[in-house]
Amino acid sequence: MKEQEYTHRPVLLEACIEALAIRPEGIYLDGTLGRAGHSREIARRLDGGRLICVDRDQAALDAAQDRLGPWMDRVTLVHRNFCEIDAILDELGIPAVDGMLFDLGVSSPQLDDKTRGFSYMADAPLDMRMDRREALTGAVVVNEWPREELRRIFFQYGEERYAGPIAAAIERRRQEKPIETTLELVEVIKSAMPAHALREKQHPAKRCFQAIRIAVNDELGAVDRMLQGAVPRLNPGGRLAVISFHSLEDRLVKNAFADFAKGCTCPPDFPVCVCGKKPLVRLVNRKPITAGPEELEENPRARSAKLRVAEKLPG
Repeated sequence: MKEQEYTHRPVLLEACIEALAIRPEGIYLDGTLGRAGHSREIARRLDGGRLICVDRDQAALDAAQDRLGPWMDRVTLVHRNFCEIDAILDELGIPAVDGMLFDLGVSSPQLDDKTRGFSYMADAPLDMRMDRREALTGAVVVNEWPREELRRIFFQYGEERYAGPIAAAIERRRQEKPIETTLELVEVIKSAMPAHALREKQHPAKRCFQAIRIAVNDELGAVDRMLQGAVPRLNPGGRLAVISFHSLEDRLVKNAFADFAKGCTCPPDFPVCVCGKKPLVRLVNRKPITAGPEELEENPRARSAKLRVAEKLPG
């Protein structure tokens, strides 16, 4: 085991542990195992309880055997997409849990493994799959999706200002030969951008790579399905904690939490409620929790992290 793996500090760790209000005998689910940083802190607080660790990346589950070694007697590892909450809990015979944590987005090991194709800083095949059992890769998106669809995902998922010119440049290049590696794609992206955009602090390919990764892994669809599936599988008083890293994810979480926290949906002029809808959760924090100066100095990745927490109401 490398020392860096033991000293790795996951984003908003203290805030997440506080948000989950862990009971030693409770049942908890970490839907994004990753480097197991959050899971370690949950597992070590359990005594008679259980932790279900989910990840769609087999590499994360393989590494967890060592990282969670001292607590494996209370841990269950599951190779699934976190959006399959119902199926995961049904197969384990668990009707509901006392807390769930989801740390969204690409994990550090995936970025660090240059062969996975997530990074625009190293040359690798255009893969970007979090789950290597899936068929859709970055190469398929880049070389086979229509230009207009590429423009849409660059603009919608990457908030890329030059989505149109970049999509057109990709279409021209792939007509000559397929774009097969990450650095080939970076070159094409740069060729479609004006000089002043190339001088910006942010890497010129960052937004497009984010967009392709989101598309390959259906990240926004998975988040939406996870949110709809998680709340009904919480025990009363159970907490749902979600960390997001960009505005698209955060908007999904914020809106879903607001919907679950809302009661009657009848028009304001109705004299009495006829919908019968009652709030399912209360919002633990109205505004998202963000990293403080000390954490930001230690971990710059935490800069864009937002943690939202909801608690299941009785009923």
